[in-house]
Amino acid sequence: MRKVQFLPWLWAVAGVVALGAIGTAIPLSILGWTSAAGYLLVSSALVSRGLRRRGSTWFGAANAVTATRSMLVGIATGLVMTSFGGAVSPVPLVPIVVVALVLDAVDGAVARRTGSVSELGGRFDMEVDAFLLLVLGVHDARYVGWWVLAIGLLRYAFVAAAWVLPFLSRTLPYRYWRKVVTAACGVALALVAAQVLPTAGNVLVAAAALLLVAESFGRDVIWLVRMNLSRPALVSPDKAEARDGSR
Repeated sequence: MRKVQFLPWLWAVAGVVALGAIGTAIPLSILGWTSAAGYLLVSSALVSRGLRRRGSTWFGAANAVTATRSMLVGIATGLVMTSFGGAVSPVPLVPIVVVALVLDAVDGAVARRTGSVSELGGRFDMEVDAFLLLVLGVHDARYVGWWVLAIGLLRYAFVAAAWVLPFLSRTLPYRYWRKVVTAACGVALALVAAQVLPTAGNVLVAAAALLLVAESFGRDVIWLVRMNLSRPALVSPDKAEARDGSR
């Protein structure tokens, strides 16, 4: 069991090694290094803690795919934060983000194929998605305005609101549309990051993504309010947050 709980740290180490390799061609700033390393360390620690709390004895191929995505998000974080100290070409960033987005469709399929769907896996997948959108929003803010950060911050605002209004932690009914919205937002922000569109095009694409995610969260909030008015919450916050993962 201890070996299983140690596995997430392998991807953190791999991420640091990859950052070192990238740094030979694109020198990373101190902010870039600390942000990337901080994300890799915190995410690995949280996954290890989740495995320990659940007494997991199997990490699984699907979690390995998600951990690879998480590693790529850590590398993207380092590149984005380094870019604030000077111009950094989107050439290395965009392919990394694209691979992370593609793997988002793989981990769920692997989990279903191997019969390893789990709450922890769904939660892990969801948090990686959320942080990637936030990182891309930070990068794209210089091109379309700081309002684009709302795309990535809505997830964290929702979690914070649930601490104040516990009924927001109720389990939501499954909607595949949420995964579609997350993927669409990732593609939109990656497109803005690639800088292949004119300014107006970037703004339009980012605004469309913001409308999509606002509609998705808004629909969920309305449903939760209605359920709260009709009957008390029935389940724990952990289940509510993990239910809508990709697995």
